[in-house]
Amino acid sequence: MRRLSVKGLSAMTALGLVVFPGAAVAQQKTLKEQLIGTWLLVSIETMAKDGTKVSLFGANPKGIIMFDAGGRYTQVQVRADRPRFKSSNRLEGTPDENKAVLAGGVGQFGTWSVNEADKTITYHQEAVVHNPNEEGTDSTRVIILNGDELKIRNPLTGDGGSAEQVLRRAK
Repeated sequence: MRRLSVKGLSAMTALGLVVFPGAAVAQQKTLKEQLIGTWLLVSIETMAKDGTKVSLFGANPKGIIMFDAGGRYTQVQVRADRPRFKSSNRLEGTPDENKAVLAGGVGQFGTWSVNEADKTITYHQEAVVHNPNEEGTDSTRVIILNGDELKIRNPLTGDGGSAEQVLRRAK
């Protein structure tokens, strides 16, 4: 009797895999589906051509990237130690204050798409606060996703170096 029940269970399992083969596959999410949501910046590091590592946004940067299911994104990252304006009115910032603020932050939004095979993300930048010359351009990055940790690598920055952001999924 025991032998029959083990054989019967094995047969039912095999039948289930034949009848419902997509069930296991359907549970696996695409890279794009896994990226959807809100991500908080942990660190960002740039490596110059000469190998020098630089934290352009300081030791404790603040930042957020949001990817929605409709293919839109927004990104803001800032130095935590940006100097405050003497005036509370941002339109009254001195040239030095404005320069420090601009150099200490990144802000943009647009649309995004994923190349599943290459594990890359391409941003189509509609508006870019820190560099309006980038508006209307595409920027492709390498994605490394491990659970709730996301690394976004820029293999070639404007100065010939590279950069990597580390983010954690917001809870």
